[in-house]
Amino acid sequence: MKEIKVNELTDNLFETISKEWMLVTAGTKDKFNTMTANWGGAGFLWNRPVAFIFIRPERYTFDFIEQNDYLTLSFLGEEHKEIHKICGSKSGRDMDKVKATGLSPENGSITFEQARLTFECKKLYADLIKPGNFIDKSITDRWYGESHGGFHKMYVVEIVNVLSR
Repeated sequence: MKEIKVNELTDNLFETISKEWMLVTAGTKDKFNTMTANWGGAGFLWNRPVAFIFIRPERYTFDFIEQNDYLTLSFLGEEHKEIHKICGSKSGRDMDKVKATGLSPENGSITFEQARLTFECKKLYADLIKPGNFIDKSITDRWYGESHGGFHKMYVVEIVNVLSR
């Protein structure tokens, strides 16, 4: 992968995140977990390029994010939807996702040979989504509760490097 500047990105991140999806990965090269996400975004905050992601505390990846200052957001392309389906429906507590999907981790930050684009990110801010702060109460009815899981924790992360193929 080659490093590019964030302003050289040509992706429509609305499309990339919502339709292509991404892998959120945290940990060390020896012990990490990855999960599929299609909620989040990117922009400019505090005079830095940032992304924001949302992770439920019951997810295995949550502990890895909490314990580490850095994480990656990897975009594999639509041709790798099967990898995303496994990483989004199975827990790393119960299986080796790398082995099950054929993902090939690359050295350095936790990204994968299959990734066409990776954001290397540093955590800046985190807070739990609070039910009482919703203005549109239909969101809590639709996305939270017994059948969906707990309220997400939002992370604002600085995009410190962009790697592209």
